[in-house]
Amino acid sequence: MSSEQAVLETRDLTINFGGHVAVNRVSCQFHQGTLTSIVGPNCAGTTTWFNLISGQLKASAGQVTLNGEDLTGLPAARRADKGLGRAFQLTNLFPNLTALENVRLAVAARHNIGHVFWQMASRRRDITDRAMAYLAQVNLAGRADYLVSGLPHGDQRKLEVALMLALEPKVFMFDEPTAGMSVDEVPVILDLIANIKKQQDKVILLVEHKMDVVRSLSDRIVVLHNGELVADGEPADVIASPVVQEAYLGATPDQQPEVAHG
Repeated sequence: MSSEQAVLETRDLTINFGGHVAVNRVSCQFHQGTLTSIVGPNCAGTTTWFNLISGQLKASAGQVTLNGEDLTGLPAARRADKGLGRAFQLTNLFPNLTALENVRLAVAARHNIGHVFWQMASRRRDITDRAMAYLAQVNLAGRADYLVSGLPHGDQRKLEVALMLALEPKVFMFDEPTAGMSVDEVPVILDLIANIKKQQDKVILLVEHKMDVVRSLSDRIVVLHNGELVADGEPADVIASPVVQEAYLGATPDQQPEVAHG
């Protein structure tokens, strides 16, 4: 979609589960300053493709590159070090630590302050100040001292975004960021994603099934079906295309369906 070098790219990315091909030779480029929504019917392969990009799953074939560097053989933690940030459908936090302690650990890890970073992070005011700033961005500064295990689900989702912000990734990967959140909580997360997008220096990938969210945030929509890429383009064009409306959304072009997730 651009003549500039892609920040993130998948090349013929494939995974087989037994005899089933869950993702089949998906090639796609993602450029700086863009937000791409990845959608498809149930079991389309969207989350599986996400897992292949971030390293939660090992590809059967193909490549994942970041700024031209091949990440395919690296585990998820090393990919995160390289700049892939991932927020999950299910929160991935330390439940017996406070919200502040969780984010402080992420800040410390990002700035490589040593093997005893837990003790050092707790003593360094600059680390704590950074962590509090990230909590403020997600409206959790007032709950900094709450144990994560005691936070409502929506606050845990917001905290996960704060952790990802603290790691300062080149690529932000959101897997249904508003899942399980109340109507009142959803705008906070959507505003956060919109603010990251405004900075124009990151790549944002969003797996989402709410079409109002997809329409409001996306520069581009990629559609998967049966593990294959079947549509890729500007939101209005993709949503209106017969192949998406009829075959993958189960509707005629004059209807306004929601996209299911896979």
